[in-house]
Order: sequence, then C-alpha cells, then structure tokens
Amino acid sequence: MHATMRYYSGPGSKELFDLLEARQADIEAAMRKTPKLVSYTLVRLPGSGVSITVCHDKAGTDESIKLAAAWIKENGGGIKVNPPMVSEGTVIVHTK
Repeated sequence: MHATMRYYSGPGSKELFDLLEARQADIEAAMRKTPKLVSYTLVRLPGSGVSITVCHDKAGTDESIKLAAAWIKENGGGIKVNPPMVSEGTVIVHTK
C-alpha cells in the first residue's frame, strides 16, 4: 500500500478546512473516485490541516492528489491557499 499526506498551512488554510468540514459529503463522494482507495482522512490542526490518503498503489495516491486539487479549484471559491506540502511513502502497518 501507498500513502500520501497533504499538509495545508498558511493564509487560507483555516478557511479551506472550514469549507471541507462544511462539505464533508461532497468531499467523501469526490475522493471515493480514487482508484484502489483504502482510506481517506481529513484532520483539522490549529489554523491548518492535513489530508491522508491510503491506496493499494502509488497510482491511486497520485490520482487522489489530482482529484483533491480539482475539487478545491472547482469548489474553493475565492479561498487563496498555498499549495500543500506533499509527503508520500510505502505503508508499513495499516490496521482497521
């Protein structure tokens, strides 16, 4: 399995996570289109936030980055937010 973490910080990140929280059902529907999705999680941090996507392979997490960017562009309105810092790697342990 492969995981991608997108960390949003700086100006606009709080507003972005306010929008994401308000539109949870829309986010879930959009991210379910990710190929070979295992899990998708949004975590609000003080003044910022992170998304964590786990897929069966890197191709899935690569597609999740595109889906997330497209959703923000289409639905983010006038929110100006810095591009996320993206980290990714191989999953060592995943429990349910």
